[in-house]
Amino acid sequence: MNVASPICSFDLSIDLPDWLDACIRGDDPHGLVSNLSPEEIDLVKRAFEFGYSLHEGQCRASGEPYIAHPVAVAGLLRDLGGNGATIAAGFLHDVVEDTDVTLDDIEERFGEEVRHLVEGVTKLSKFNFSSKTERQAENFRRMFLAMARDIRVIVVKLADRLHNMRTLHHLPPQKQKRIARETLDIFAPLANRLGIGRFKWELEDLSFKYLDPEAYQNIRELVTDKRADRESRIQSVISVLQERLPQTGISKFEVSGRPKHLYGIAHKMQRQRKEFNEIYDIAAVRIVVNTNDECYRALAVVHDAFNPIPGRFKDYIGLPKPNRYQSLHTGVIGRGGRPIEVQIRTYEMHHIAEYGIAAHWKYKECGSVQSQWTAEDEKFTWLRQLLEWQSDLKDAQEYLDSIKDNLFEDDVYVFTPNGDVVSLKQGATPIDFAYRIHTEVGNHCAGAKIDGRIVPLDSNLENGNIVEIITQKNSHPSLDWLNCVVTPSARNRIRQWYKRSHRDENLSRGREMLEKELGKSGFEALLKSDPMQDVAERCNYHSVDDLLAALGYGEVTLNQVVNRLQDAVKAREEVPETPKTLQQTLSLSTGSVPDTTTSKSPIAGIEGMVYHIAGCCKPVPGEPIIGVVTRSDRGISIHQQNCPNVASIPGERLVPISWNSPHQNGRAQTYPVDISIEVLDRVGVLNDILSRLKDNNINVHSAQVRTSDGKPAIIDLGIGIRDRTQLERTFAQIRQMSDVLNLRRLGEMHK
Repeated sequence: MNVASPICSFDLSIDLPDWLDACIRGDDPHGLVSNLSPEEIDLVKRAFEFGYSLHEGQCRASGEPYIAHPVAVAGLLRDLGGNGATIAAGFLHDVVEDTDVTLDDIEERFGEEVRHLVEGVTKLSKFNFSSKTERQAENFRRMFLAMARDIRVIVVKLADRLHNMRTLHHLPPQKQKRIARETLDIFAPLANRLGIGRFKWELEDLSFKYLDPEAYQNIRELVTDKRADRESRIQSVISVLQERLPQTGISKFEVSGRPKHLYGIAHKMQRQRKEFNEIYDIAAVRIVVNTNDECYRALAVVHDAFNPIPGRFKDYIGLPKPNRYQSLHTGVIGRGGRPIEVQIRTYEMHHIAEYGIAAHWKYKECGSVQSQWTAEDEKFTWLRQLLEWQSDLKDAQEYLDSIKDNLFEDDVYVFTPNGDVVSLKQGATPIDFAYRIHTEVGNHCAGAKIDGRIVPLDSNLENGNIVEIITQKNSHPSLDWLNCVVTPSARNRIRQWYKRSHRDENLSRGREMLEKELGKSGFEALLKSDPMQDVAERCNYHSVDDLLAALGYGEVTLNQVVNRLQDAVKAREEVPETPKTLQQTLSLSTGSVPDTTTSKSPIAGIEGMVYHIAGCCKPVPGEPIIGVVTRSDRGISIHQQNCPNVASIPGERLVPISWNSPHQNGRAQTYPVDISIEVLDRVGVLNDILSRLKDNNINVHSAQVRTSDGKPAIIDLGIGIRDRTQLERTFAQIRQMSDVLNLRRLGEMHK
């Protein structure tokens, strides 16, 4: 790889910000990078030069040089007070994806710290996924895992997303909406969880602008039209407070007006179902003082000078938000009888409200990646909870939905009997509380007390409740709990318990599937062989039994197991003693027979004959088949080769046949398959299953749902399938749903 040229020889096509110019020239008379050591300034300079040389000649959709984007991202990180490695990662965050540079190259030139930051935000563009949803889900899984190692990963990613949103107008409308929706659903809530208010507000407003441009413009005009009257009312409140605060001994303070951001106003209008003129807190008065004690003294001044509105006081100093936001909020009646919101906080609290975790950067004292903030820190309890259950969700859409649920903030604060504060989503119940304390507390929950009184487990918790969980060894989760819990962690723990309780069924089903595929002869010896253990370990399972249970549940597919078994046997050059080699078994299991006809019939070997698909086993292309001469006028009956009904039929009535390839018969024909799904009974589960069938272009011919109180529901579906590959792919996706306990194909023993 060519070494980057000195910066002075570059023909710069963009104007560099003053802070970066100071780094490059080594001259900083205005203290623009005074928080960086000389070594960090050199690192930042080298990162810019390297990024500039790699992106030279590349352009963004706007037509401007691509380097403008990394410079903007690094500038945002510098504004947050990031150290040299963090700013360097801003310059380099796209080079692995967009150039031939590798992560090893990054580490060699800039060190391990920068490498880990760049790796954490690099997209998985070089991996193949079955859908955009799966790609997006895998990106977020990787991002959260990287955040657990070093929380700066998400700060770099947020800076990247913020600048992309600022320049979104250069992209096509459809792409604008997709990116804006992802930003509003994921990245703005992430900025909020990290307490970076200045990022959150701008991300929300920019997303709002593209998702609902008409409403955005309407609210913008209303805010502008009312500005003069609003500023006059706020100034009158500020004048009163500036006069009275010194009388209480508060010598240093700031009082100012702050407009609410547009998305916040729109969201409140929608949530409270009010018109614009009914929303009184489109702006707020903010008081900033030195100490916590002065915050409460200032509150007394506010309530003495103006009439407080009942129910509008919130103490986020005594009970901080999960993102560590602290402030006193109150509502009062101002001039002309108009309500006004007042926020009171210290200078430190105000800095944290703007910069979040970046207000506590402590990386200048850190010597290694291992010493950075991780998910174990108290500030990132929410991240640790995300990581605890994310690996349990195999379905991509469900994982994304759970992320969104967990990031939005509407929380309720309750206490343990020992006085510890626990934050939960609004609408949470004692069951949510129990699972937040510990999985086993939830699994053995038998009852609950709120403020010393026994209450139903579906009771909604309220701020300030003292919650006590009653446990019993023989108690276990009920299916009804899924209808009353609201936290993703509780819902997934309940589902996990039911999956584990069905382990024996899944294990038996997995054995049956593999035995039907490979044959009975020597099957037990195969399960005990070293190659089979190798397959289990390659699939991240401790034992062959765990692998078979996963196969039965659908976490791995039959094709995956067979293909990896073939690879394991080749690697060890040993085959279990069976009547046929594994290679022969694998070739037979595919059900493929060389095509010997150019007939338009889907089946080779019965050209010109009357035939029908047997209703007992309903084979589909890709499965081994056999023809049976019937004694009726229905001609040849097409069965699976392992159909039990074929075993007793004399050989002279059997006809060797095979499937023609789809391009030979000239049409995309579908074949009927009946399936039965056992699910945890909840609202919407059938719709979720049907959506996965729709994603695979599968038509549903019939549907029947059977329910019983306190028991799983049974969904029987008749569907049209093109071939075995489509069937197995669809089965795998449905089995990965958390609500699905069992899925089998009716009329076939091994499904």
